[in-house]
Amino acid sequence: MTGRLAGKVCVITGTGGSMGRASALAFAREGGLVVGCDVAVDSAQETVELVRAAGGAMVSLQPCVLSDPAQCARLVDFAVREFGRIDVLFNLAARNRFAWIEDVTDEDWDGARRDEVDLVFYLTRAAWPQLKASRGVVVNMASLNGSLSFKLIPSLSHTTNKAAVIGMTRQLALEGGDHGIRVNSISPGLIESNATRGDLADGEWARRMSERTLLGRFGRPEEVANVALFLACDESSYVTGVDLVVDGGMKVW
Repeated sequence: MTGRLAGKVCVITGTGGSMGRASALAFAREGGLVVGCDVAVDSAQETVELVRAAGGAMVSLQPCVLSDPAQCARLVDFAVREFGRIDVLFNLAARNRFAWIEDVTDEDWDGARRDEVDLVFYLTRAAWPQLKASRGVVVNMASLNGSLSFKLIPSLSHTTNKAAVIGMTRQLALEGGDHGIRVNSISPGLIESNATRGDLADGEWARRMSERTLLGRFGRPEEVANVALFLACDESSYVTGVDLVVDGGMKVW
């Protein structure tokens, strides 16, 4: 088997979404044995079929609600049962909630934390013994909103939670260092995906946001997947504890 992830068992969450699907295809193309999951059964299964049709190896557990610690443990057991170990954990899945402060209910606030922060903690904790055994890699999905705010985006909960993911990444890298575990995060800017299609349909909104990028365009799911692939493979063997921004230059000005 050849490829940058040859024979590596890679758990990727949220494989029913645009970036999850792109990541599953990219990891499998490089020889990774992919374990996916999602709450969306049909789209997650479609990703499995696309990966296999391209010659890759993938299994998936769906529906899988990662805000439930028991289901996180179930996913880890599933990966180990199918492939014997876990080498890479890509915590991609999340459910985002957007509202200005006066419109954020207690339920929304708690739900946003649960669906953006808790699920990263629960699954990483469940997978940690396997990652210690394999001297593995964790990649967490953060967001440019974790370090930058926009007047056009009511992102109080999202900004707070993704900043927490960046902080958690740094601490996990510290705790994992003695075990050979590397932990990094990715902060995408605005990516063209199923999740952003509604916003991008507003031409004026899209124009103003695209003007914030140095490249004058939005990102593609494949461009985020390629960065995750770099962080997951041995090419980044001396990279840990960092948040890698993938934003077309939004953050620099």
